Amino acid sequence: MGFPDRIERTVEIAHPPAKVWAALTTAEGLGAWFGNEATIDLRPGGAAWMRWSHGFTVDMRVERVEEPTVFGFTWQIYGLPEDDPRRTYVEFTLEPAGAGTRLRVVESGFAQLPEDVYRKAYDGNTEGWASELGELAGYLDAA
Repeated sequence: MGFPDRIERTVEIAHPPAKVWAALTTAEGLGAWFGNEATIDLRPGGAAWMRWSHGFTVDMRVERVEEPTVFGFTWQIYGLPEDDPRRTYVEFTLEPAGAGTRLRVVESGFAQLPEDVYRKAYDGNTEGWASELGELAGYLDAA
């Protein structure tokens, strides 16, 4: 397929890596900036779950935990039936940047989708990451 397979965003956050790590890897953090409610078993193979106020829920599986620099998970693809086994992989990489953190998020796995589903999922998540990373910064600034 000729579709881009990945979405990549890098942001500078004016908070130390340990604070950003906690926002990414705890139920309290995820439920405050990403969803509205979350659970997480922070270990490779651990289950995680998020719910948004409009009722959308997503099941996640923790794939990679290298505290305090790498956190990765797989999750359902928006627009596919809930029982569809295809997932995308999301990986956050944190590195110190002065007194703050350079945070990179990469979501990959979109090339496995048929064209009709691809555009909705890829465009939706591209917009979503821009919005969500802004919400992460806002959450950390307010904390």
